[in-house]
Amino acid sequence: MSGPRRVGKTTVIRSFLERTGLPTLEINLAEHADLLPVLEHCHTVRDLELALSAAFQCQIYPGKTILFFDEIHLFPDILTRIKFWAQDGRYRYVLSGSALALNWSAVRSVPVGYLREVPLYPMDLEEFVRAQGMPENVFAHLRACFQEGKAIDEAIHRAFLGHLRRYLIVGGMPEAVAEYLRSGNLMLVSRIHRDILDRYTEDFAAYEAERGEPLLTDIHSRIADRLQRPFKCFSLRNMEEGMDLEQVEDVLRELARVEAVIPSYGVLRPESPLLLQPKSSLVKLYLPDVGLLTTVYGKEAQLQLLGGTPRMDLSGLYENFVAQELHAHEFPLFFCNARSVGLLDLVIEKDFSAVPIMVKSAGDETIHPALSRAMGNPAYGIKTAYVLADCNLRRVGTIQYLPLYGTMHLQKRGQLPVIDLESFAYPDL
Repeated sequence: MSGPRRVGKTTVIRSFLERTGLPTLEINLAEHADLLPVLEHCHTVRDLELALSAAFQCQIYPGKTILFFDEIHLFPDILTRIKFWAQDGRYRYVLSGSALALNWSAVRSVPVGYLREVPLYPMDLEEFVRAQGMPENVFAHLRACFQEGKAIDEAIHRAFLGHLRRYLIVGGMPEAVAEYLRSGNLMLVSRIHRDILDRYTEDFAAYEAERGEPLLTDIHSRIADRLQRPFKCFSLRNMEEGMDLEQVEDVLRELARVEAVIPSYGVLRPESPLLLQPKSSLVKLYLPDVGLLTTVYGKEAQLQLLGGTPRMDLSGLYENFVAQELHAHEFPLFFCNARSVGLLDLVIEKDFSAVPIMVKSAGDETIHPALSRAMGNPAYGIKTAYVLADCNLRRVGTIQYLPLYGTMHLQKRGQLPVIDLESFAYPDL
């Protein structure tokens, strides 16, 4: 299971295993460090049975007991051995640990075909609202409005805008949401955010000390400032003196791999397939949870979201929210900054077509010259576009104006067909 730090991976695994009703043995390698030298000698499942039954003084049952190894970064060779243990067939295994702390150079062989990675994301806006007891009929009304393109009931619309602003402060980290629901104290919520950010800093420092790559902390600390600027992009070529482009790209891939950032890559044409379009040397980076970003901006941002006097440009905060929601819905993220078009905040691929997205946190949502130019170029083949703003739902031609919380309903739909092999006619060779 993969995901950002403190997103609740271990808690979800424990809950899942409890619901199976099967006997489970949890082996936390941080708490049982004395097991590490013993595991070094566990080459077979029989070796593992003997070691675990001795260490935990318990019975483990072949064909029933599930073995849950936590903090596996302390014993990276388990990723090599798990293939052979799984092939034995006597037990099933669940692994969890810090992706950043895991030394992949110590992994002799990745068990392709034997290891399934399950991504876990922070709670999205819909989950946040549901946790506060919003009735199902309200969500049914929203789904109907989005499917039919009709305006949302004004009372529901205002209520969800309020939930959105509170979500921008609290975010979706389970511990922060739980504290908000328990006490409503935003100071305690921010304290949880700061603790998570501090743990990231410690992880980065340990990683950099071991591998000699000092960029992780530097890039991560600059994201909040960059998102407050009109031009929210990093230039890969100018990101760090003394490092070539390939080294910088490696660092960004590492940050994305451990879910410390959500990347959005620049393309020169908003055209499907986006992965095959010419890339620019620009990249946007977002934090994995918008609540962390609001805490970085401080109480001025919190008060402004709660209805205070506008003093800050919060456009980057809203864009981070949109990117986070789309990422949780498993959209690869891009943006376009072509001379012939201008800046399109985000571009995704939906139903096998490029879909530009503009995020308008303030001002007139109908003013979007870059989007108008992109829509006016038939070569791009754009069928629809979204403008996300503090407005109700409406459609003007091929542009859909959605309230910012409308990201809840931007889901992937274009799926490849399933071929009926029984009726497939093979040629007579």
